[in-house]
Amino acid sequence: MHTTTTSQYVLEREGCPLHYWLAGPQDRPLVVFTHGALADHHMFDPQVQVVAEHYRVLTWDVRGHGLSRPMGAGFSLRRTVEDLMAILDQLGYAQAIFVGQSMGGSIAQEVVFHYPQRVTALVAIDSTCNTLRLTALERLALPLTPLILSLYPYELCKRQTARASVLRAEARAYLYTTFSQFSKAEFITIVTEMTACLHYEPDYRITQPELLLLGDHDRNGNIRQAMPLWAAHDPHCRLVVVPDAGHISNLDNPAFVNQHLLSFLQNVTDHVH
Repeated sequence: MHTTTTSQYVLEREGCPLHYWLAGPQDRPLVVFTHGALADHHMFDPQVQVVAEHYRVLTWDVRGHGLSRPMGAGFSLRRTVEDLMAILDQLGYAQAIFVGQSMGGSIAQEVVFHYPQRVTALVAIDSTCNTLRLTALERLALPLTPLILSLYPYELCKRQTARASVLRAEARAYLYTTFSQFSKAEFITIVTEMTACLHYEPDYRITQPELLLLGDHDRNGNIRQAMPLWAAHDPHCRLVVVPDAGHISNLDNPAFVNQHLLSFLQNVTDHVH
């Protein structure tokens, strides 16, 4: 397989240099990859090198992550949505297919919620559903998250979070390196925002085509319970369980994820064009 050529760009917005990368043929539909919390765009390296053979691909470092530092304005999922829309506006794209892992999946859902006309399709990898009803126990536990994290020794927290996220040793090493970019206060702020963005919308449905990918060993949060409910809730949604994979299934089993991702993209773009 040939090495994918990427071009790097920067958009200054609200005190943050938003770094993003483009690859693949310019005349093909755009696929936007948004990484999970406390990681960076390299999370999708195994996907970009195959998807960019057939599609235009955009990866980016979310505000406060990777090269997109300093964070500038305060971190919120709504702000990251506006950051992403600003990047697409700068590039002149009215629509795209959005792929997101965990936090990236939450960002993609908020793009669909606020800007449905800009979304051709959605792929969520090991992500909770922002708009489903939480259980009473989940609602009770959410406010405790910042307190529990503040009491946890940070070095232990980083190592245990990496271990809980992926099965492969090299992927754990990658995550520990990205986690170490953050202060403990930043870590808590970003993780807490992952729960603050949840909003129950009883009559809401995503009507665009959706592919949900769930690692068979994912035990993070309520994702294992939420994704099957999500798939049953939306009209054009399909759930695929990824074998031999944890919370970041695209790193644990990239070949399986790439196969299903490419099949989904082909089906979506064949119908659009």
